[in-house]
Amino acid sequence: EVRLVESGGGSVQAGGSLRLTCTVSGFTVDDSDMGWYRQAQGSECELVSDIMDGGSAYYADSVKGRFTISQDNAKNTLYLQMNSLKPEDTAVYYCAARLPVGGNWRHPCSLEFNYWGQGTQVTVSS
Repeated sequence: EVRLVESGGGSVQAGGSLRLTCTVSGFTVDDSDMGWYRQAQGSECELVSDIMDGGSAYYADSVKGRFTISQDNAKNTLYLQMNSLKPEDTAVYYCAARLPVGGNWRHPCSLEFNYWGQGTQVTVSS
C-alpha cells in the first residue's frame, strides 16, 4: 500500500527554520518524482518544490534560496528544509508523489501528482 506521511510542521517565529519530513511506504523515493505543495487559508495550492527522478529540483520563486528539497534513499524519506521563514510561508504543506499506476489524479491541489499525504501545518508568526 502506498502511503505518504508528513511531519515536522509547527509554529515558529519569522526568521526561524523547520524541516518537513515525508515518510513513504509502498514505493521508493529514489526512482520517483516527488514534490511539496502548500495551501494557505483562503488561497489556492502552490507548488513549493519538486524533485524529479534523476535529481533535478524546482523551487517556486517565493522560496528560492530559503528552502531545500532533498531525499534520503536509505530512509525512503523526502525532506523540505525551510530557512528564513516568513509569515507568508504559513500554510498546510503536502507531500506528493507521481507513480505509474493508481492513486488520485484529481487532487484539489494539482493534477500533476497522484499520491498525497494528509498535510502538516506550518505557522510563522511575525
